[in-house]
Amino acid sequence: MTKKSLHNFHIPVMGLSYTIDSPIRLAQFGITSVVSIIDDEIIEKMKNFYNKKFNLNYQDISTKVEDYRAKRITDYLDMMDEIVHQKFSSFKTEISKNREALKNFISILPNTSEIKLGLQQISEQGDLFGCQIKHFIEKNLVPGSIDVNIMTKVDKDNYKKSEQLPIIYNDAHASLRGFAKSRIASSMVLSAGMNPRLYSYIEEFDDFFPNEFGEIKKKIILKVSDFRSAMIQGNFLAKKGLWVSEYRVESGLNCGGHAFATEGLLLGPIMEEFKQKKQELIESAHQLMISSLEQKGKIIPTDYLEMKITVQGGVGTANEHAFLLENYQADSVGWGSPFLLVPEATSMDNETRNLLAQSKEQDFYLSNLSPLGIPFNTVRGTSNDRIRQENADKNKFGSSCPKKLLALSKEYSEQGLCTASKKYQDIKRNELEIQKNKLSTEKYNTEYHKITEKACLCVGLVNACYIENNIEVKGERQGVVVCPGPNLAYFDKEVSLASMVKHIYGNENVLSEENRPNMFINELRMYVTHLQKEIINLSGNPSAAQIKKWNLFKNNLLEGIGYYKNLFNNSSYFRDELHYINGQLLHHQLTVEQIEIPILTK
Repeated sequence: MTKKSLHNFHIPVMGLSYTIDSPIRLAQFGITSVVSIIDDEIIEKMKNFYNKKFNLNYQDISTKVEDYRAKRITDYLDMMDEIVHQKFSSFKTEISKNREALKNFISILPNTSEIKLGLQQISEQGDLFGCQIKHFIEKNLVPGSIDVNIMTKVDKDNYKKSEQLPIIYNDAHASLRGFAKSRIASSMVLSAGMNPRLYSYIEEFDDFFPNEFGEIKKKIILKVSDFRSAMIQGNFLAKKGLWVSEYRVESGLNCGGHAFATEGLLLGPIMEEFKQKKQELIESAHQLMISSLEQKGKIIPTDYLEMKITVQGGVGTANEHAFLLENYQADSVGWGSPFLLVPEATSMDNETRNLLAQSKEQDFYLSNLSPLGIPFNTVRGTSNDRIRQENADKNKFGSSCPKKLLALSKEYSEQGLCTASKKYQDIKRNELEIQKNKLSTEKYNTEYHKITEKACLCVGLVNACYIENNIEVKGERQGVVVCPGPNLAYFDKEVSLASMVKHIYGNENVLSEENRPNMFINELRMYVTHLQKEIINLSGNPSAAQIKKWNLFKNNLLEGIGYYKNLFNNSSYFRDELHYINGQLLHHQLTVEQIEIPILTK
């Protein structure tokens, strides 16, 4: 029988390196976290770091080795699995012998946990403590899962000399293969939308299919922004005999890193639809999966497989956490950015962590830094900001692009260029210079800024980890890029792991800011601002499709506000905030109603 997770929260992936070793730090306490496996270079360096620290016997894998990217990822995951089980075994021994250690562990478990209750009862026993505790621990405790994340869009073609390699050597494909060939039993989170070629590649590996007990060794989690997207992607995979074990719903704007705004659909109504239609999602995928498994001659499950619905993005209080679990029957809630202020949980240099603690609401913003062309949540004042400004003052723009993970633009090169690279920006600036006399000064400056504001995320998002662990940073100075969600504005100090977990479960409060807005209201505000900016920033006349999209966006916002009015006025949660919430809902309703959508001009 599968053991239950100890916690009802998880730590989502953050950047390329902020959670790169979080399972090693946290899994022994039953906390699940997600590791990015797209950058094999930092993975190899962290493997070597921990190989030495734990005196293990993993060998270097050079870039000259055939399929080195996948092999590096497999090795690192296998090593993490070995370390996690080693630390978990030691932890079980410690809490079975040391009552103080057991007491501390009990204090970070959910208040509703049967395991917490069981451990409390045993800890109060006298002579029978030793025998009972060992049996209970072996029966009930399980380490947190070593989950991985693959951003599906980061799937660049790769070349050997000038010859293009087969598709299976594309970046995301190699990452997937690295996970598939590892020995760990965990989940793979696919984010950033559907990549049909990558999704189809999953069926090449047996670990993603159910066994005779209905168990899947390597589960698929899809990060989605709405129900329709979940149904489409889930059915696509089901037709290949693959089951989505979890849909991870993330706020489109109130999140860290890349922000994928919906068309005005708010988190509450989205979660309501998942709650109401979950069985429809299960039955639709089940029938398609069974048909495919029959055709493939694979094992057919005798019953529906487990499907979880989880949620993340902007949660910051125990009340919000409990509301998401109870009202929407969520299986787990993701807490990301707040853990950037927990040194025991995430990998980060002191300068950047101090910056995050000191930064206020106005310092967090949705930027255009990402070479992917997708809005990217970050904070002002990073060392990367400073270095890029120093270079700009010397008329130096763009990165040397040492990793090329985001070299996806084929506008000037068949092998791809990154829009943050010096080569790409030089070409673009030269083209703009030719057009300068035809443009107004304002238009020229705007276009110039669009070209040069891109940052090298491949380097910037890993440097904090290198600095923290005293790993040499080679190449040009790039500084640190960090990707917190706007919710971090209300957390203003470094805290211990125990304090943060107790905060999640309502047993401690780490927030100093008394005026923190409710997570649903904060997201609504972001979406209203997003629509206003889209309309204001339009250059030229809008198309019929754009006008239709804006009208849908506006209507979705008004419907969402109506939903929240009914929800909060009939909920036992947020009673002490109700006056404020209703005032904010009315304010945003009036604002949205006054937004004028342009009319199509002939």
